[in-house]
Amino acid sequence: MHVTNPRIRAAASLRAACLLLLAGGAGSYAQQSSITLTRVVGGLQNPTDVQHAGDGSGRLFIAQQNGIVRILKNGALTPQPFLDIRSRTVGRGEQGLLGLAFPPDFSRKAYFYVNYTNGSGDTVIARYRATADPDRADPAAETVILTIRQPFSNHNGGQIRFGPDGYLYIGTGDGGSGGDPMNNAQNGRTLLGKMLRIDAETSLDAYQVPSSNPFTGNPDFLPEIWSYGLRNPWRFSFDAATGDLWIADVGQNRAEEVNFQPASSPGGENYGWRLMEGMRCFVPGCDPSGLTLPVAEYGRDLGCSVTGGFVYRGARSPGLRGTYLYGDYCSGNIWGVTRAGDAWRNELLASGGLVISTFGEDENRELYVADYSGGVLYRIESTAGPALTPDAIVNAASFVPGIVPGSAATIFLAGLLDSPGIVAADSFPLPTSLAGVSVTVGGAAAPLYSLANVDGIEQVSFQAPFEVQGLSRVSIAVARGGSTTPSVEVNVLERQPGVFTSDGTSAIVVRLDNTLVTEERPLRRGELAYFYATGLGPVENSPGTGNAASFNVLSPAATPVEALLGGIPCDVLFTGLAPGLAGVFQVNIRAPADAPAGRIQLILRQGSAAGPPATVPFE
Repeated sequence: MHVTNPRIRAAASLRAACLLLLAGGAGSYAQQSSITLTRVVGGLQNPTDVQHAGDGSGRLFIAQQNGIVRILKNGALTPQPFLDIRSRTVGRGEQGLLGLAFPPDFSRKAYFYVNYTNGSGDTVIARYRATADPDRADPAAETVILTIRQPFSNHNGGQIRFGPDGYLYIGTGDGGSGGDPMNNAQNGRTLLGKMLRIDAETSLDAYQVPSSNPFTGNPDFLPEIWSYGLRNPWRFSFDAATGDLWIADVGQNRAEEVNFQPASSPGGENYGWRLMEGMRCFVPGCDPSGLTLPVAEYGRDLGCSVTGGFVYRGARSPGLRGTYLYGDYCSGNIWGVTRAGDAWRNELLASGGLVISTFGEDENRELYVADYSGGVLYRIESTAGPALTPDAIVNAASFVPGIVPGSAATIFLAGLLDSPGIVAADSFPLPTSLAGVSVTVGGAAAPLYSLANVDGIEQVSFQAPFEVQGLSRVSIAVARGGSTTPSVEVNVLERQPGVFTSDGTSAIVVRLDNTLVTEERPLRRGELAYFYATGLGPVENSPGTGNAASFNVLSPAATPVEALLGGIPCDVLFTGLAPGLAGVFQVNIRAPADAPAGRIQLILRQGSAAGPPATVPFE
């Protein structure tokens, strides 16, 4: 992308522009899908955990409370157990073999980890080795990694799991009884009521504490602690696409809760127990400030003990992708949590019938749920395609719901592209189908820029037809492989300015020498530059829907725009469709001489409409 004079010169490569501008989602939007449960295997005895080894074998390893790990292989249970440590644990109440974890590169390492309660009722994290027979482990080859004293027989946590960072995460309960009488969850000098994070792999002799743990060097906290304020985090998981951490925490007597920690978090969250239970104070008059509250909760009318699950990232049921599935041990209900912008949506997907002790995920990211009492493992499948919602159809740069005639728009929808990656148009006029996906606007096929499945977010970017100008509402539907979503009605906006950003906040600003404005080389006073935008309304010399704007006959915006840097108006030298692109505007500016230095806001206005602020490094 480059300019040769202050008037205009735009991108020469459609593909580069599509990848840069139209394939990076800034948020996720809710999908809705009912589910069915398909019986996979029975004959289990009180299953507590379901794991895969990540070794390409396709096996599922099923931990049972009685101390036995079974293998599901080629659709059947192997005759002999993978591991039998019944002599080390007693499966009763909330005690027994509770968790199983395979380290990265298990096929080479041939060892794995378990979480069980020993004969004294204490939590043990131990390492075991497989034998020459890949379906058998040696019960005598135990290395105890960590032992945690348990004051009562309940609230032992139980889940262990390797995070995307390669460290071992351990969920611990508050030590039991009721109401956390020892206040363990808020006490930084005990490992109870916490999420722990240890390095179990650098040295096989003893675990180490990662230097990046949030409380390292803090005398008020043990260094193994990653987060705290948990009552009994029976099941937790990491999103395979994003690395986000989901923790389902069993409640006391009023609320079951689901907590969310983004992958970007440095740790240190306080999830509130026993100050709070769910969204309400457990200790009268508690102060919720500084606490991390759950993203979903339910009361005792819907269940009694939450069982955490996974964010679905498989291909069998595309309508479920991006949904966090979890359930309740007592009611058998299964819910799905999705995010819509800054809000969370919780939907009941299935009701009753199971005593849900655990969920599982196989190597293909398909999900399973286990019935504790019935001893049956089920595969979770979707019975409906992805649901298109009006708030998921947005201006491609401002992310305001609705479309502007002639401008780039984006639809966030699960089930568009099964594998991570980007499929982009590479010629003009823009195609009306990419990888079997098409979009209809008012019944007519819309030109497509790209499909993307990036960081767990799926989207299709398209050009809103110029022909919808003058309408107030229009119907939109998405089709893939012969299946079409029900159409939804969206607003047609006359204009809605939006500046393209690289990360949701940082404006993509280009100098005349074709270099990007960066933190290392900020925009300077009086410098000529340009940026890309959408939603600037009607233009002169329209090239027609799906066609690139001309380099020779410009298509200026019919309504002038105002660009402000740090609140100071810029000289706007040109505003119109970017030559060589379709549905994307280019705004050429001269940076003001009196704008403040630093990372300042760029705001684009057109008449009474203004876009959300973007930021620009300026000196």
